[in-house]
Amino acid sequence: MSGLPSREALQGTLVDFAIAELVRQHRSSFEPLWSSESWAKLLIWLALNCGCSGDEAALKAFAEALGPALTGRMRRVFFERDLADLDLQVMADPAEQQVLVLPQGPEPNVLEQGRIRQALERTGLLERVAEPERWQHLDAVVAIPWC
Repeated sequence: MSGLPSREALQGTLVDFAIAELVRQHRSSFEPLWSSESWAKLLIWLALNCGCSGDEAALKAFAEALGPALTGRMRRVFFERDLADLDLQVMADPAEQQVLVLPQGPEPNVLEQGRIRQALERTGLLERVAEPERWQHLDAVVAIPWC
């Protein structure tokens, strides 16, 4: 039995999975997308659905209860998109200076401009980022400044 995960580990994994799925399923519901405002709206919605009142003290208590590690994981899920058919992942947190586009597979040409443009268009980011001349092709990522 020593190779089996503990009850607490399984519960923690389940909670982590459930929260990530909840964020993925509802992240497009909060306008304007790709903004700190949409992130705040998600947190308020979660707090209200957990029984908190909408006053400042309750919302602050909810945020503190989440803690920085869980909040960070939720924020990453909220601002990333996996585009399996393009073999790309887009990470577009407005708190960062750049949108990052990363390959999901081993194919070397996956970071070509047309494919990245398609990913940005599909995610609604194309009009919010700088023109291709300002894109930085690094080793395994393309860094694109916000407009």
